Amino acid sequence: MPRDAHDHNVNSMPVLQDLLTTTAAAITPLRALLATAKNCVREKVMVDGYASGALVEAEQTATHGLAWLATYIEALIQMQVWAEKLLVDNKFDEIEQLIHQIAFGEYLWQINGGIPMNQSEIVRLQDIGLTKDQMSGLMEPAVQKLTNSGNTQAARLRLVNLMQERSAEATVGSTGLDEELDMIREQFRRYAVDKIEPFAHEWHLKDELIPMSVIDQLAEMGVFGLTIPEEYGGFGLSKTSMCVVSEELSRGYIGVGSLGTRTEIAAELILAGGTEEQKQKWLPALASAEKLPTAVFTEPNTGSDLGALRTRAVKDGDDYRVTGNKTWITHASRTHVMTMLVRTDPDSSDYKGLSMFLAEKTPGDCAHPFPTEGMTGGEIEVLGYRGMKEYELAFDNFHIKGENLLGEEEGKGFKQLMETFESARIQTAARAIGVACSALDEAMKYAQDRKQFGKSLIEFPRVANKLAMMAVEIMIARQLTYFSASEKDEGRRCDVEAGMAKLLGARVAWAAADNALQIHGGNGFALEYKVSRILCDARILNIFEGAAEIQAQVIARRIL
Repeated sequence: MPRDAHDHNVNSMPVLQDLLTTTAAAITPLRALLATAKNCVREKVMVDGYASGALVEAEQTATHGLAWLATYIEALIQMQVWAEKLLVDNKFDEIEQLIHQIAFGEYLWQINGGIPMNQSEIVRLQDIGLTKDQMSGLMEPAVQKLTNSGNTQAARLRLVNLMQERSAEATVGSTGLDEELDMIREQFRRYAVDKIEPFAHEWHLKDELIPMSVIDQLAEMGVFGLTIPEEYGGFGLSKTSMCVVSEELSRGYIGVGSLGTRTEIAAELILAGGTEEQKQKWLPALASAEKLPTAVFTEPNTGSDLGALRTRAVKDGDDYRVTGNKTWITHASRTHVMTMLVRTDPDSSDYKGLSMFLAEKTPGDCAHPFPTEGMTGGEIEVLGYRGMKEYELAFDNFHIKGENLLGEEEGKGFKQLMETFESARIQTAARAIGVACSALDEAMKYAQDRKQFGKSLIEFPRVANKLAMMAVEIMIARQLTYFSASEKDEGRRCDVEAGMAKLLGARVAWAAADNALQIHGGNGFALEYKVSRILCDARILNIFEGAAEIQAQVIARRIL
């Protein structure tokens, strides 16, 4: 590892092998630490072999701390996989080495001293229930070497020097993906730079819908049919390709990067739970963007507690009539179909009485957003994430065809929705990486251009430190996200991995945006600067697709 900022001879094979041998050795005590932590938490929350919901809730600091610890350890494992692959491919250059060593140095110190779940909640190993003897693995030589010399100011300054030598349009460090995916990334990066970035801030400031011309362009580029199987009109590409596309579009503007999310959720629902007739009818139309979908799940008084939904659908011959209220419905006006979760069993009070519908509607416009009979709505004004708009909806005897009951079976709605969460959270993690990248882009440009006390801001170590840690944590979150996507592509259950990627990615995006604004100083607080929008956009990532607290709860229960 480089000892100071002038030691550039870091690409020799012995040095690289030494670093990777050290980081690999550090993973062994981490695995043992996680196993011990699991046992400690199990003693707090297990009853008759099962995790008690009441005890998991009562012990939230310990259980959520376990989720964060597991996330950190899995992230470092995936960084090791990334580094070893790059070494084999002869792509583990100095910039990648610095990212790798800083990542291990920083995250090992945080595991040892306290993991930030957010700005004010630091979870420590003793909060999980570990004793000092049980933490002794953190005194292993490899861990001590990395904590002492992995994340130094010299390493961070050298990384930022190398970042300045790279093109502003490039990623910081090799992503480890194959050539085809790198080509897809370049294509969508060029599109974002030419067609999104010059206009996104104006769309945000004027609270405008993303132009339909952009949706048409994305459709021509195959965004909406990216992961839909070829037999249903899509391209049948991998979830990893979806991550790459979502990253680069969200790097331009999260609203554009999120347009595909609606289709991703709807297509997953139909593929997993729909009849063959429903697949043939809807999937080609979704893939081509002939039909735009929106997800209609949340209600005013339920939030994350979807089992408590009250909006009801009553049989009307072969069809249904819906009455109730929904909220936080993204892109509700211009869409053609709503994936709608409602209660079909009036005697039920939990998730077992819920059903999913593909509810058709007429697209609206700004003057008449909801022309369909039986539904009305109003816009929810929001800080960021504005390009599709958020709405409250009210349904009064709203008509749904019986043939649009997903899977043509009542009572399966909650289960059908759960089957989409893996892809949705992977996609959200990718969007978070894109937002973090946009924060880094703006921070780098400003730090290089802005002069204070006779020199550029980037020459001040604490400014450079912020930029370096943005780059490092973006790569950590990216590798965890790609891992969860590859697990999904291989057909393996990955709700834990997807949840970890989303949990970490959202925090990384917020930290990057916050630090980017800090680098801008007072100008960052001015609406005219893009970073003010990026900060607002980043904040939502810790809330939707499962708030961070819910996400940690789900991860903890699964790994227990």
